[in-house]
Amino acid sequence: MIPRYSRPQMTAIWAPETKFRIWFDIEAAAAEAMAEIGLIPEDSARTIRERGDAAQFDVARIDEIEREVKHDVIAFLTHLAEFIGPDSRFVHLGMTSSDVLDTCLSVQLSRAADLLLADLDDLLAALKRRAIEHRLTPTIGRSHGIHAEPTTFGVKLAGFYAEFERNRARLTAARAEIATCALSGAVGTFANIDPRIEASVAAKLGLQPEPVSTQVIPRDRHAAFFATLGVIASSVERLATEIRHLQRTEVLEAEEYFSPGQKGSSAMPHKRNPVLTENLTGLARMVRAYVTPALENVALWHERDISHSSVERMIGPDATVTLDFALARLTGVIDKLVVYPDAMQANIDRLGGLVHSQRVLLALAQAGMSREDAYTTVQRNAMRVWNGEGRFLDFLKADPDVTEKLSEAQLEALFDLGYHFENVDTIFERVFGRTQDRD
Repeated sequence: MIPRYSRPQMTAIWAPETKFRIWFDIEAAAAEAMAEIGLIPEDSARTIRERGDAAQFDVARIDEIEREVKHDVIAFLTHLAEFIGPDSRFVHLGMTSSDVLDTCLSVQLSRAADLLLADLDDLLAALKRRAIEHRLTPTIGRSHGIHAEPTTFGVKLAGFYAEFERNRARLTAARAEIATCALSGAVGTFANIDPRIEASVAAKLGLQPEPVSTQVIPRDRHAAFFATLGVIASSVERLATEIRHLQRTEVLEAEEYFSPGQKGSSAMPHKRNPVLTENLTGLARMVRAYVTPALENVALWHERDISHSSVERMIGPDATVTLDFALARLTGVIDKLVVYPDAMQANIDRLGGLVHSQRVLLALAQAGMSREDAYTTVQRNAMRVWNGEGRFLDFLKADPDVTEKLSEAQLEALFDLGYHFENVDTIFERVFGRTQDRD
């Protein structure tokens, strides 16, 4: 985790102190469950809980022990025993290291998902507000990067809103899938630990028991989780790329907010660069880079190996911290995005009316001309405009093949920009619902 791209709430989830506290909560909850079914004395379970809750785990001491024993869970248990005392013999009873590690990871990923869901809610709110603001702001739609037909900037943003709403649903499902608990002992047979203990611990931690843990929680769950983060990151990049294109000097329909005192270039004082969205593009690449290792973790040997362990120690914190930062940054970009409606209109007009070519094509076909002839006729006039010879409507009015089928008044009506926006409300109702305030 790089501090430059980290936020405190998310990094705290992955701090050693947090990890060891979760480890203790798992062990204490297991001891309490054992006491409930008469496997260990109730006083011992109470001592474990009370002394552990009061303790401040010494990360340096745990690291010191680990350097000797070469095992992180044993190092933690050794340190735990130092302040719990004789009752520590009931800690970790019948459990294996993966019971603690995998259940802890489930807790951490669930908490991380909760923060990411809140991030998505903030982004959705910003997109909704700006989409409604620009519901009828005309802009040119582009395919292949080339002017196609008019749309509105609000419709553009509504599309991104719908995409991130799908991402929220995906992350909600991924969170549910990752939130499982495994306390099944060596190779997952419950030979030395009662299944009721797992059920009790799972309930206290807000998890579901893993149906078959084979000593580890199956990594297809984790793969689905990190793949979902990768999809969200791709959506972040798509929106960031759109803004980067719109901010290009030749387009300049929208741009990132440029604050007072901000500098765009060390060499050229005039520069206002899309640095935030460029940064988001790079961060998205990093989040996606963690997906492949997660997929490769699925194929563990037999009932378990630890080839996944080193991977997850890195991708768990890095993917969630990076995406958390990226979503917050993107929300800020959208919230303060500077929009230039006049530039959007100027770009619509830039091709001299060519954006209405399909309407003319359809009108000629409806007036009796074959579609092939209509296409040829419209394209012939359109290419003259493309070559800078004049305006599209003027050429159409002067073309006898066109005027034979359509009057001047009919042709002029085909150039009404509002025609393209007649169904904007339908789109908005599909995305935001019928009761949405449009003011």
